[in-house]
Amino acid sequence: MSGTAVLEARGISRSFGGVHAVREVSLTVAEGERRLVIGPNGAGKSVFFSLLGGQYTPDSGAILLGGEEVTSLSPHRRARRGLARTFQLNSLFPDLTVRENVRLAVQAATGTRWSVRSHGRGSRLQERTDELLAQWRLEGRADQTIALLSYGERRRLEVILALAGHPRVLLLDEPTAGLTPEESVEMLEVVLALPSDVAIVMIEHDMSIANRFAERITVLAMGEVVADGPPEEVRQNPLVRQSYLGEE
Repeated sequence: MSGTAVLEARGISRSFGGVHAVREVSLTVAEGERRLVIGPNGAGKSVFFSLLGGQYTPDSGAILLGGEEVTSLSPHRRARRGLARTFQLNSLFPDLTVRENVRLAVQAATGTRWSVRSHGRGSRLQERTDELLAQWRLEGRADQTIALLSYGERRRLEVILALAGHPRVLLLDEPTAGLTPEESVEMLEVVLALPSDVAIVMIEHDMSIANRFAERITVLAMGEVVADGPPEEVRQNPLVRQSYLGEE
């Protein structure tokens, strides 16, 4: 893994009605790094992701992507610069097929305008769609509507669609939320198989999954970073053991 920083948060803060959701949080993610963000409910994890993704703008601080400041850029402009994100809630089109959902994701990621030519056989849009279907062995489900997939299959598909624009950074917001233990294992297999050159920052509560994924863990509590480091170092932190892992 390269030591080059691909994503940086520099002292970002965000308040809502006087409540500090995120306070002076700094984070540096290297190319290809697998970073886990954990913390108790209300720690500010999802708000932090929304600041990174552009859904919220920080009150102070800066966000850099590939060394370029993107603090004031919209989510779609950040996506064009290589930042992709999944959400806790399913965001697929249930009445469309798997192939159509993949094609829309590729179109959105590349900024391709609709035309018969751009959607025709042999077009770059169609080639990328077919590439994702083949890479993740979705050809057999390509013509089924999303409504026919299980919840676990939909969650896995969302992660795959996030790769449509060849992102440099992928933010995964609790990808196993609501899944059965078996589906969680299948999701982990997808995450572990993601391209090694893509930096992944993931919020996850299941520590058995987290332990197989993370190279580094950042712990948030009350909107602040209370621990950051390699997994074993973080697990031995007394504050983390008490406040998050429930140990004395």
